[in-house]
Formats: sequence, structure tokens, C-alpha cells
Amino acid sequence: MAKITLDNLGHCYGGRPANRDDYQLKPMSHVWEDGAAYALLGPSGCGKSTLLNIISGLLIPSEGRVLFGEQDVTRAPTAKRNIAQVFQFPVVYDTMTVYDNLAFPLRNRRAAARYVDIRVKAVAEMIGLADRLDERAQGLTADAKQKISLGRGMVREDVSAILFDEPLTVIDPHMKWELRTQLKALHREFGHTMIYVTHDQTEALTFADKVVVMSDGEVVQVGAPAELFERPAHTFVGYFIGSPGMNVLDAEVEGSMAHVMGCALPLARRYGRLSGRVQIGVRPEFASVAETGPGLPVSVTRVEDVGRHRVVRATIGGVEVNAIAQEGQSVPENAEWLRFAPEAVNVYADGWLVEGEAA
Repeated sequence: MAKITLDNLGHCYGGRPANRDDYQLKPMSHVWEDGAAYALLGPSGCGKSTLLNIISGLLIPSEGRVLFGEQDVTRAPTAKRNIAQVFQFPVVYDTMTVYDNLAFPLRNRRAAARYVDIRVKAVAEMIGLADRLDERAQGLTADAKQKISLGRGMVREDVSAILFDEPLTVIDPHMKWELRTQLKALHREFGHTMIYVTHDQTEALTFADKVVVMSDGEVVQVGAPAELFERPAHTFVGYFIGSPGMNVLDAEVEGSMAHVMGCALPLARRYGRLSGRVQIGVRPEFASVAETGPGLPVSVTRVEDVGRHRVVRATIGGVEVNAIAQEGQSVPENAEWLRFAPEAVNVYADGWLVEGEAA
């Protein structure tokens, strides 16, 4: 296991960058704690796999350093980093049996036969292939082959880190849940440093101790799932995490009041003079609709029943806003006003969260 440090790390595929926008990975410095489980979350093309490949040694960054513990491994090959990596699509040896595929990483390091047998059978049980160990991989389905890839990544107990690059893409939804649960159990048991790349917020939030959110080649927030939900550090985090995402509205903020489209909204914090584009952000879970003010005058377009709650869709000044009515909470038929819980209103300047003072 290892603490992984990214020291002023940046990468540009096109040579020397002329400005910040030229970077595929904008310069960053972060510490990934030893033994923690991280999810690297963001949309396709945001730089997740590039960052993972730099950590694994498949790609050398154009600037900065990667350290495992105190050792600089920036230019060390993958084989010297003692990591296991599981890719998006299954990589297996078709002519080998399931048993031999799982045993390969251990045999390659000349582990004792008895130890190999114990580990292979334990991992096979965990991934649901214990009864197929004697079958050749060639005849297996894509999701069974990906289970082999996952198992091969987890069979070694002494790795510095296990890196997962969208590993459940070809796995059916029910098995995805089971395998994520098993990965978490493995992490609790052995304490490997794990980094799990995904564009799926459900996978990220249910797997990780901490989630690293990326947008446009930049890490915009690192935090526990509750932090990302309650206090998004950037409007992108608020939009990307949550279903539906955070309501974001242009505003003027003066002291402990926000003015949105001519309406005054109370805030739980006090703010000084703000520059740039000022906005407020509120999760739909902390919004409600009513027949009378105060609040924001809205036009309700539809109400969606999704089982445990209902999503109220509305518009104000051409901007879509959402509120969530929890189970048992009524939605007035003639609702024309949208209210926000003051303590749940976040203030942003040019997309970044502004920390106010207690009002």
C-alpha cells in the first residue's frame, strides 16, 4: 500500500502549452492517502483516464511528479510501481482456465502453490466464479471475463494500489451492485489504496471514502459524498452530482440577502462585496413550492412521481428549476412560488463556492 502524491502534476499532449486551456490535465497538487478508497468521477473526456494512466506509469506527465510514499516514480515503468490495474474492457488469456487466469499474477511472482490456491479460490468465490474455475476463458461471456479481470487485479495482497478504469461497463446492473459491495468488503479487509474511475455518480458515491470530481482536465473538489452533496465547491459539482442536479440562478448578493430576478431571498451567511458572475445554488431537496410567497414566482410545468419522492419541475424567467417533495409531502395544485431553505443556499462567484460568515 502507498500514499500517492501528485506534485504540481500537469499534462499536455500537444507539446509545450501556451496557456492553461491547452492542458489536458491542468496543473494540480493532491495527496491520495494510504489505504483510502477513492472514486475519480467526471464526464467522458475530462481527463480521468489520463490521470489514472499517469499514476499507473502507462503515461509520463509533461510536468510535475508522482510519488508513492516518499519515492519519486514519475518515470518508473508500471512493473516497478507494484500496482494492479483493471481496464474498462476485459483483458484475459482466452486459452487459460479461469483458475490459471486468476493465478497468473501470483505465479509470475513465484508465490508458493499452496498460497496461490488459497488466494485464487477466495477471490473466485468473491466474484462468483468458484464453480467455473476449470473452464477456459474463451467460452465465457463479456461480463464473466470482466469478473476475471477484477479478480486478477485483487488476487495480490501486497500491491501499492489497485486502479480501476470504468471496470463495470460490461457488467449487468444487478452484478454491478454486488461487485461494488464486494470491492468495498475487500477494501475493509485488506486496506488497499484503491482508485476507481467512473462517470457514474452512483458507482462513485457508493464505492468511495472520498470522491475526486474532475471537469475539463481539472480537479474541482475532493471530498466525502456528503460534502459534495451539501457544499459543492463548484457549480459543476452541484450540477453533476444529484438527480436532478443543483438549482443555479444568477443573483446579486448583499450581506445576508440574495436578490434573484427582483426578489429578495434570506441567506444563513453574510457576504462581503463579490466580483465576477455571482450565483446562488440550492439542491432540489432543500426547495419547496407553495401557493403564496415569499419566494420566487415560478410556473410549474409538471410533477414527476419517481416512487419515494416527487420531482416538481418549474421555470422562472426561462430558467428551469426543480424541487423535491418527499414521500407524504403534498404538492399544492396551484403552486406559484418556490422557496429555499436559507441554510442550504450556497453562494458562488465565477463558479467557485464563496465561504460567508455566520449571519
